Amino acid sequence: MFDIEKIRRDFPVLNQLVRGKPLVYLDNAATTQKPIQVIEAMDKYYREYNSNIHRGVHRLSQLSTDAYEKARVVVKNFISANSSEEIIFTRGATESINLVAATFGKSLKKGDEIIISHMEHHANIVPWQMLRLEKGIILKIIPINDKGEIIFDEFLKLLTDKTKLVSVVHISNTLGTINPIEDIINETKKIGAKILIDASQSIHHSKINVKELDCDFLVFSGHKIYGPTGIGILYGKKHILNDLPPYQTGGDMIRSVSFEETLFNDLPYKFEAGTPNISGAIGLAEALNYINDLGLENIINYENELLNYGTELLSQIPELRIIGTSEKKAAVISFVLENVHPHDIGTMVDIDGVAIRTGHHCTEPIMRRFNIPATSRASLSFYNSKDELNVLYKSLLKVIKMFK
Repeated sequence: MFDIEKIRRDFPVLNQLVRGKPLVYLDNAATTQKPIQVIEAMDKYYREYNSNIHRGVHRLSQLSTDAYEKARVVVKNFISANSSEEIIFTRGATESINLVAATFGKSLKKGDEIIISHMEHHANIVPWQMLRLEKGIILKIIPINDKGEIIFDEFLKLLTDKTKLVSVVHISNTLGTINPIEDIINETKKIGAKILIDASQSIHHSKINVKELDCDFLVFSGHKIYGPTGIGILYGKKHILNDLPPYQTGGDMIRSVSFEETLFNDLPYKFEAGTPNISGAIGLAEALNYINDLGLENIINYENELLNYGTELLSQIPELRIIGTSEKKAAVISFVLENVHPHDIGTMVDIDGVAIRTGHHCTEPIMRRFNIPATSRASLSFYNSKDELNVLYKSLLKVIKMFK
């Protein structure tokens, strides 16, 4: 059992009033709140040893370099990678996907195929569309059913000897659907294609072991897992990353420069041009340590309990329809109310201190699939409680009453 009150004391943002009401923060799929341990670790860096990394011989630079590289090892261990050289720091999952598209994409030619799913975030759609314009590749889409699940048989039909990459989300940020990525990876490997997993919404809701998954690439953002914004991870198998050209050029990604030629640095630095987000990496490592201390299995079990309670509670409202009813779901509840626009819902529940997300959640194709303009989304975390879901429920009843 979680000591929710003790946990909530670690998160300063949660302990406040909004419009005179206790904050009920249910927008965790957009970004999670940060524990004091993360805030203090970043504050300590700036207060005590702020310096640029890798090239400095003075004490502060050595301390900064050590903290930055230790953070890389923490990430490596958290996802069970073989080597810290396989961990590339980026600005977020969006940049990580763009890095793969820009580098792996250079080897593609007209007629090569990339497969994504109908439930992808825009960040896992647009980079491949850009490659389609630039290279003439073919972009194929795995359809989803009315529950918001990938139609696996249709995925199998899309695989051909021209498929070069399958790039799919592990957990949908809008539907909460947990995709069968193990099966997707296995089928992709059979035809010799590469596989990229977007773990932005799963890194904090499930145990990730990249060795067991045998994925070629995996991406996630620090701010989704209780770390700071502006830091993200690209995991890639070492031999694949070694074969890819640099993404950006500048300091630290070079070994030597002359006017005649430039020699690039080894992994992982080949892909980290310029001064990195040092404090962000330190904060991310502290967030992962915090998760490890709580225990990911404990987190998963508690969030599933919240999901089941919230789903049952909101399903009692006749005017409410849940969008995304997959058999395997993470702690996300998207819904619509009859005759009430989601933006009105979000505005009105905010009066009661409830923070939810409304809109298309950067997944417009999903909205078109379900023939709706948008949804309201309550996304849950281990610092949420059943009492907070009760507040949401009562607030929604007020919204319905007002619009009758």
